[in-house]
Amino acid sequence: MVQLSVKERILLAAERLFAERGLDGASLRQISAAAHNGNNTAVQYHFGSKERLIQAIFEYRLRDLNERRAALTAARRPKDLRTWVECHIVPVLEQGEREGSHYLSFVAKLQQHGRRDVLDRLAPELLAPTHLFRERAGALLPHLPEPLRGHRIAHAMAFSVYAGAEREQSRARDEEVLPYAVHVGDLLDGLVGFLQAPVSSATASALTGAGAREIALPVHP
Repeated sequence: MVQLSVKERILLAAERLFAERGLDGASLRQISAAAHNGNNTAVQYHFGSKERLIQAIFEYRLRDLNERRAALTAARRPKDLRTWVECHIVPVLEQGEREGSHYLSFVAKLQQHGRRDVLDRLAPELLAPTHLFRERAGALLPHLPEPLRGHRIAHAMAFSVYAGAEREQSRARDEEVLPYAVHVGDLLDGLVGFLQAPVSSATASALTGAGAREIALPVHP
């Protein structure tokens, strides 16, 4: 059995409590207790603040997640939209299958709280795969004008997190879920269909009438 460091125990406990109770529902003292640490100030000692702790959870998970994305991209050499979506999204969904992981539920809670500022403070290299995916996927959707193209890509990524979080929570409650391969395949079918759907005349008219322009959209690592 792998022995976790104190910092890792704190990160995993914080991820679980934030996923279950929300960002404001878990105190640093409760996180220390959940990490089986007798020192009530252990979180402050190792991370300084709740904001830094939240950032550290992303840093802890994203390094492995991005390595998996890189390995899939190298193996699949994506050229079509579905393969790009698969290489970017499957590593996210795999997180929900890991024993003891509450990462997807944690990210979903963060999105619900509108805490985009946490991601803005991450090292650029951790978000580089997401920006690359947006660029490559966007290039394969020339029929979508901006800001609709970026809007769809951002919401496809957000939906994948919510779908994975729902499955993660169902598995934790020992509820029946679809076999993983079926879950992934069906979700990819839906996401690609959503991304490739044509723009209706009603939406095009509304876009022209609103004078919409490209806007900054949330990052979904």
